[in-house]
Amino acid sequence: MAKASKAGATTLTAPSDREIVITRVFDAPRRLIFEAWTNPEHLPHWMLGPGGWTMPVCEIHLRPGGAWHFSWRHSDGTEMEMRGVYQEIVPPERLVSTESWGCDWPETLNTLTLSEEEGKTTITNTVLYPSKEARDAALQTGMKEGMSLSFDRLAEYLRNMT
Repeated sequence: MAKASKAGATTLTAPSDREIVITRVFDAPRRLIFEAWTNPEHLPHWMLGPGGWTMPVCEIHLRPGGAWHFSWRHSDGTEMEMRGVYQEIVPPERLVSTESWGCDWPETLNTLTLSEEEGKTTITNTVLYPSKEARDAALQTGMKEGMSLSFDRLAEYLRNMT
């Protein structure tokens, strides 16, 4: 396992025709990050887009086969939502679930791994798309910027978690 590097930078790579891998190192133990990622009390505080968004719906049934559903609302009235089903849950190190944004977006399989070393936790989120075309379309949405903003908020939120 690679040694944890400096916290703060979100990286996005496309290691295959159908995958996107997002990584970030946090100055926090993985148990806190897992809690922030899987508890509906915490997610609405950090998983948001650029200014003006709220998360009025955050439903999580954290068990294999359990569903999750998130809905965001912008101050201009725009709404968006995503949902999925948990496939595998290994606290505090691994979370596998499907993800669907609805409409014309295909369902993905997301694998989140949390590895901790010397008090720092590396998040690796692998998103598997059904095709290269779907992956390429996702890359054009500004997902890196959105993930970076959310991860910046998560880093700040983790500092205040007890």
